Amino acid sequence: MAQAQKCRLVFMGTPDFAGVILKALAQWPRGEIVAVYTQPDRPAGRGHKLTPSPVKRLARELGLPALQPQSLKNDEAQAELAALRPDVLVVAAYGLILPDAVLAAPRLAPINVHASLLPRYRGAAPIQRAIMENWGPDAQSGVAIMRMVSRLDAGPVYADAALPIGEHTAGSLHDALARLGADLLLRVLDDLLDGRAVARAQDEDGVSYAAKITREDGCIDWARPAAEVHACIRGVTPWPGARAVFDLTGEAQALHLLLAPGAVEESADGARPGDVRHDARGLSVACADRWYRLSLVRPQGRKNMPVRDFINGYLRGLPEGICGRAAAPPR
Repeated sequence: MAQAQKCRLVFMGTPDFAGVILKALAQWPRGEIVAVYTQPDRPAGRGHKLTPSPVKRLARELGLPALQPQSLKNDEAQAELAALRPDVLVVAAYGLILPDAVLAAPRLAPINVHASLLPRYRGAAPIQRAIMENWGPDAQSGVAIMRMVSRLDAGPVYADAALPIGEHTAGSLHDALARLGADLLLRVLDDLLDGRAVARAQDEDGVSYAAKITREDGCIDWARPAAEVHACIRGVTPWPGARAVFDLTGEAQALHLLLAPGAVEESADGARPGDVRHDARGLSVACADRWYRLSLVRPQGRKNMPVRDFINGYLRGLPEGICGRAAAPPR
């Protein structure tokens, strides 16, 4: 019996999230990746040296051709894609707008791996926003495999899978959702080839958008409930990082610190939001309702350090009890 012809795949993606998807796709026995599209090399680091994306580096390791057009809106780029004769276009965090001509290129479907439970958190930063805006114990995130349409993240969904947010940071949830999305994608591709795939329309009444994360999102507002502060810090870890300015007793200058996730503690009755408390366990900051215990801090130009080491190294004379104020840095 003749061997079935493999599904011709074109992959489009750029960051680490997309790299996890590409690695899984390369191991799918029913597919053949004929090209990888990724964004052009960008300046990075102190020297601003042109640096390839994680997906480009992985494509090289896998021996796959990597294409880096500045845009897919021109006739030349669209003709180049059409000449690849893809059966399926797989997109994950590519970062470029795909015109209708690109979406129409694959024989079977253009498919997107999106890191949210659509229709919630369409847009640029679904992982971070899901953490920052959901701080209840039952909060969930997830991943959806969607058939792409011209509207942003609005296409019908083939399959989705939920994941508890728990104590995830944006970094750890990113990694978990990438693995979940890779597994789910391969199941959808099998269904698509076998004629079982059915995509359901999104509920437009449940749509929300995840705006791009900026450095200002890392400015901590201590006047919010402690659970929300904790969610905000986790949502901006590792980037852009949670930032606060500490004006402490005995210190001539305010200290600008990056904060790792800590812990919500007892009621802060009698304290003002932003009050800093020093005790045997280290430092905590009063929020609208509870104290927030700090764990790791990073002074400017230094590495993360436990709060106790920070106190011993920087704040030897710090009195116990209320010892200063914390505020968001200037925007």
